[in-house]
Amino acid sequence: MKPGPKPTPSNVHQLYGNPSKKPLHQLMDTLQPEIELPGCPAHLLPEAKKEWKRIGEELKRYGLISKLDRAALSLYVQSWAELVYAEKMLKRNMERAAVKILAAEAAGQEYVGGDGMTEMTTNGNIIYSPYWVIANKARHNVDKFLSNFGMSPSARSRVTPSNLLQQALFDDDDAPKTDTFANI
Repeated sequence: MKPGPKPTPSNVHQLYGNPSKKPLHQLMDTLQPEIELPGCPAHLLPEAKKEWKRIGEELKRYGLISKLDRAALSLYVQSWAELVYAEKMLKRNMERAAVKILAAEAAGQEYVGGDGMTEMTTNGNIIYSPYWVIANKARHNVDKFLSNFGMSPSARSRVTPSNLLQQALFDDDDAPKTDTFANI
């Protein structure tokens, strides 16, 4: 394996506007799988299936998805579902902690439990909530998988799509037009 960052996929490189000024034959000589949204695996969590539908159409629209990407997309949407679940549980725990804090204050007592993001162990130590830990790991995974598909905010800021290029690349049948690049 070569040291350094992973090479950018050709289709993402083209959407960036070919910043390295690679010759077109180098960009076109790479594997060009058919642009198609793979089927959603049945084992995914319901929230993951929602994200599959939402982001899958966008990836297809920009020519960033093929059947080969099923596993990578599954990992992304499943991490997204885990993040949503952990965030919901954190919110619930924080609301419960807020009620307990108010009750302790009303009773004139000092509240010694966690605030939702932290919890008190049985021996009196304060630790991060398991949901905070899950959410933190899921955030890291989501960010990593977004980068794999060229969808991170930093990647989006570098994309300078050409209307002519995108129109030629993706017509109604979403098939890439390889001869279009000869004119650029």
